[in-house]
Amino acid sequence: LRPRSPGRARHINACRRACLVARFGFIYAQERFEAETLLRTYISDTEMVQRIIYTAAVESFYAAKMAYWKFRVQVKETLSLDRLGSDSLEDAVLDHIVCHKDSYDFHASVKEVICSMNINPKISFPPEFNFTVLSTLIQELCCLAFSMQTLIPPLDIAFGIDGELFNENKYYRSSDSDFTAAFVAYHIWPALVEDGVVIVKGEVVTRR
Repeated sequence: LRPRSPGRARHINACRRACLVARFGFIYAQERFEAETLLRTYISDTEMVQRIIYTAAVESFYAAKMAYWKFRVQVKETLSLDRLGSDSLEDAVLDHIVCHKDSYDFHASVKEVICSMNINPKISFPPEFNFTVLSTLIQELCCLAFSMQTLIPPLDIAFGIDGELFNENKYYRSSDSDFTAAFVAYHIWPALVEDGVVIVKGEVVTRR
């Protein structure tokens, strides 16, 4: 099961990290915008559209992280039969996951995300609307989040809550924000963090 070069994932960690961070930025700049445009054909409230996209991002990262840790446990149990040392085993597990990311059942994660969004009290939608229209965006986010868990250290999104104090090191204000307001009204896109440090700012709306 192991790749030929144990520890290879660590050696190319910086390269993988740069690609994944760039991908996160592209999804924010392009695919998020396309998803918002699509949602506006069903929902006229801009704030609700943005809340839905943000919720999709948060739920996608959560679902992908859970799937990653389940997958990691399975791989570790299998490779431990080789009775490797603890360090060698960890490298072998990471290498295997990086080389077999296609084994990740992102379809299951997409379903989990949609189910979670359907019962989320912070978002509302017309009775005829179905979150499956966002499946492409959710799939991209799940696959990205899963890959980010294979980095050392892993990347994650920052926890955000409505009403939190605006932090300019963590967020950008949207163009329609009240720039004198001190608190976040709602989130448009999450910040990306590494070991608790923001490496890509998120976007929020601030209002009095």
